[in-house]
Amino acid sequence: MEPAGFVAPNAVNSADIEVVEATRENDNHGEVADVKKIKGGWKTAYILLANQALATLAFFGVGVNLVLFLTRVLRQDSADAANAVSLWTGTVYMFSLLGAFLSDSYWGRYLTCTIFQLFFVLGLGLLSLTSWLFLIKPEGCGGEHTTCMEPTSWGVRLFYLSIYMVAFGYGGHQPTLATFGADQFDDKTIKNNNSREAFFSYFYFALNVGSLFSNTVLVYYEDSGMWTMGFGVSLASAVIALISFLAGYRRYRYVQACGNPIVRVIQVFVATARKWKVQPAKGGQLYEVDGVESAIKGSRKIKYTNEFRFMDKAATLTKEGNESESQWRLCTVTQVEEAKCVLRMMPVWLCTIIYSVVFTQMASLFVEQGDVMNNEIGKFHLPAATMSVFDIFSVLLSTGLYRNVLVPLAGKLSGNPKGLSELQRMGVGLIIGMLAMFAAGVTEFERLRRVTPGEKSSSLSIFCQIPQYVLVGASEVFMYVGQLEFFNGQAPDGIKSFGSSLCMASISFGNYFSSIMVKLVMVITARHGEPGWIPNNLNVGHMDRFFFLIAALTALDIFLYVFCARWYKGFAVDETENIESQENNETINRV
Repeated sequence: MEPAGFVAPNAVNSADIEVVEATRENDNHGEVADVKKIKGGWKTAYILLANQALATLAFFGVGVNLVLFLTRVLRQDSADAANAVSLWTGTVYMFSLLGAFLSDSYWGRYLTCTIFQLFFVLGLGLLSLTSWLFLIKPEGCGGEHTTCMEPTSWGVRLFYLSIYMVAFGYGGHQPTLATFGADQFDDKTIKNNNSREAFFSYFYFALNVGSLFSNTVLVYYEDSGMWTMGFGVSLASAVIALISFLAGYRRYRYVQACGNPIVRVIQVFVATARKWKVQPAKGGQLYEVDGVESAIKGSRKIKYTNEFRFMDKAATLTKEGNESESQWRLCTVTQVEEAKCVLRMMPVWLCTIIYSVVFTQMASLFVEQGDVMNNEIGKFHLPAATMSVFDIFSVLLSTGLYRNVLVPLAGKLSGNPKGLSELQRMGVGLIIGMLAMFAAGVTEFERLRRVTPGEKSSSLSIFCQIPQYVLVGASEVFMYVGQLEFFNGQAPDGIKSFGSSLCMASISFGNYFSSIMVKLVMVITARHGEPGWIPNNLNVGHMDRFFFLIAALTALDIFLYVFCARWYKGFAVDETENIESQENNETINRV
């Protein structure tokens, strides 16, 4: 789906789409089958964008209101429910690493997406049945006014099994789908490079289009107690997403799996350790295989870089004549550079985790905050989770403004056709995220001032949450789209899905860190009879201080990020084929 008024950059006509020989990985570890020559380009990318929108609709049909399901149906306390949501969301994106590993190493993108989507559909089916048969008792409970019966232990177990199956399926599918979409454009030309970069913006746009329905219509019905219907709609959307994905089988452009990257990286460090006393050779004297192709199946050669020179020992030839027979003793330059790329990306990635702490508050504490505000519009009760629609609209609007206004303007000022580099955009995202937490703290401070003793809700309107949601949405466009482009673009051929998964893994660790923070804060502040900052009754707590704490940690993280971003240097592919044009990727613009 395209945003209104958008024109896909460098849209490719069918006559211009490159025809490639496609290979499909099967279960036989690297055995490939020749299939009909297939086209890639925007036609297949649109299929994947539609799949992303439908799968996201299904996922957020479960996730956006999960904290209220836990408090109203399973009767958990506010802090426990917030922690449970953070742990679940963190697990969703932790599974992205597994999906990336399998697609890069053995299965390939298509098969990996298919298998994880099957688990996604099964999990949603089990969730729908479990809520209908065991948890929503009496029918229609779990709304604002009707209380559910105490859940059975069997029902609770099935519920957690189902939502973690959903986490497994969606988490493993997400980064692989993003990389598979980028695979539809061969990066040997400037035109296709631009199309790949545009795809990541549209990918995040499709994610938010999908979540728009979940955050409006589904949230309203679930908040009214129609949880089973909401989960059923999510299941139907996931089924349609899977069918549409499978239908494009013969039109996709496939990229061959490159073998186990974890083993390759470990081999570099083992070979380095074995030659610790060996003086590393100069760049031109390091070991590399002859010919155009590298020793890594499906991966192009990478040019030598002089960072982390101690790792060059792994590619240094010694007097042992048979060492080239074992990669645990002698690695190629490309293999060493692949390991270097991973090390170079890690500091930048670590600095993005605190932003994910900001992002995860939307699904937990923002919802709990809105639930105790004045959310009545006449006789209509506005579900607290519906406020995330302002985040979605902010993302959609910011995406349009960024691509059509900011990029041309920044390009003229900086001379960079991209406008801002990926690292600069991520830095801007961190700053806006910090402001979002400050706005949330101010909103909570004002909410507490307007609490009437004995009343559940404050008189402060829920629409006072709009600034914090809008700021989070704007920060997402800079941070998460920048992350997708950066980690996918800066990852060598053999670990492309791993690069995309780092964005999701950042969200995962951010959720885990948020959960730890909530527990620590409650342990420290709930002493000597005090209710603590985030008690079950938020009207006697100080959640505003928790938001200000996150804002302060984000400010500290910004200083660390600037240092890491200025230190970072990219890699360059050793391209020997004749191509139309090649951008110089040796270094990327620094902050």
